Amino acid sequence: MNSRLRVVWSFLSHYKYLIVVVLGILVVGFLDENSFMKRIQYEMQIDDLEVQISKYNKQHDADAKKLREIKRNPKAIEKIARERYFMKASDEDIFVLSDDEKPTEEQNETTE
Repeated sequence: MNSRLRVVWSFLSHYKYLIVVVLGILVVGFLDENSFMKRIQYEMQIDDLEVQISKYNKQHDADAKKLREIKRNPKAIEKIARERYFMKASDEDIFVLSDDEKPTEEQNETTE
């Protein structure tokens, strides 16, 4: 028992600096709150957020442009009402065309 303790103590005393360096790298690299792993995760999160920021900035610019157009031109309000809400003047008829295909009886029979 005593000889094993001496062997372990000899090993620890001989490689004490190496052990401290390895433990320090492990703590800083993986276990610490400011570890390299967390730093990489934060960098990836920052990149994703920057992409979202640019997307929202583009959307904001487009919406601001539309808003300026609506404020300056009363015909723009009419155009938006016609396109989005299917509003019409009293002397007009609106036909809404759909690209959706309704299933026929032949298609229903082949899927069953």
